Amino acid sequence: MNLFVAKLSDATTSEDLNDLFAEYGEVVSAKVIMDRETGSSKRFGFVEMKEEDAAQKAIKDLNECLFDNSPIVVKKARPKGEGRERSFGGGGNRSQGQRRY
Repeated sequence: MNLFVAKLSDATTSEDLNDLFAEYGEVVSAKVIMDRETGSSKRFGFVEMKEEDAAQKAIKDLNECLFDNSPIVVKKARPKGEGRERSFGGGGNRSQGQRRY
């Protein structure tokens, strides 16, 4: 089961996430997402756990707990592309015949 972990401390590493969730069961992978340009943490990550029961217990116990001096959010990750729709603004009332290039 894949978990989304947000509101991480800037200091939290992938290894820290692995260690935290390993207390609940086998961790397949744990990754803090880093900004490509700055190299700093984007303050969220993903943890994949082998057993769904262990993952559910981790969600229950760790959601809104204090970790590395930051109250983290833990929930089931949604598959890529699922969830919020992106809005690119502009109102959407453009006439198709008046495009400018």
